[in-house]
Amino acid sequence: MAFDLSTIIILITLSIIYLIFLVFDLFGRNENYGYLAYIVAVIPVNYFWAIGGDPVFAYILLFILWIVTILRDTIGVYRKKDKEINEILLYLALGVLIQLIISAIIPETNTSLQALPIQKFWFFWLPNVHLAEPSMALAFKIVATILISLVIVPLILDIKDEEIPLPIIIVFIAIFVVPFLYLDYVWIGGTTTPVGLLTFLFSVILFIIMLLITRGKETK
Repeated sequence: MAFDLSTIIILITLSIIYLIFLVFDLFGRNENYGYLAYIVAVIPVNYFWAIGGDPVFAYILLFILWIVTILRDTIGVYRKKDKEINEILLYLALGVLIQLIISAIIPETNTSLQALPIQKFWFFWLPNVHLAEPSMALAFKIVATILISLVIVPLILDIKDEEIPLPIIIVFIAIFVVPFLYLDYVWIGGTTTPVGLLTFLFSVILFIIMLLITRGKETK
């Protein structure tokens, strides 16, 4: 697709707004508005998609923006101690929720976008990586895997050596079944391998890791 000057200016402006919140802490205002970067990241990406951009490429950009923001906050957690894991997960979850809502609206208001490599899941139009070009599909798979890994690793480090009862571990694993299923679909969906096997493997590995790094509460 071709971009005119006004479109480019809008994309640059929306990207600058994201960058403002990404580096918000540098302004020294002692406010937590830097977390809004997770939400603001969806604006330039969805504008790009709405004007006819490739949805697979749009989601690659979104995942990269979220990855950059998570890395920023993870460094803050373990070096500056001015970031909270709970806040990171909350705002990332809000960003994902808002993105899902937008994904249900954009292709419905502009039906021409439905001809692009997207697929409808319930009410949501999500990129269909299996219809994308091989290089684009591989890039999507890699950034999606990195994003989910960057969410799991800080959580594992945060609960290391903590007293976590077995039922809580099971709940923890259940929470990650949905992102694991998504990775399952992205990597092997549409092939002869049933979707769910990779999810089961990831869940078992995470369960073993959590058993090894956490301590159970003493029972009398």
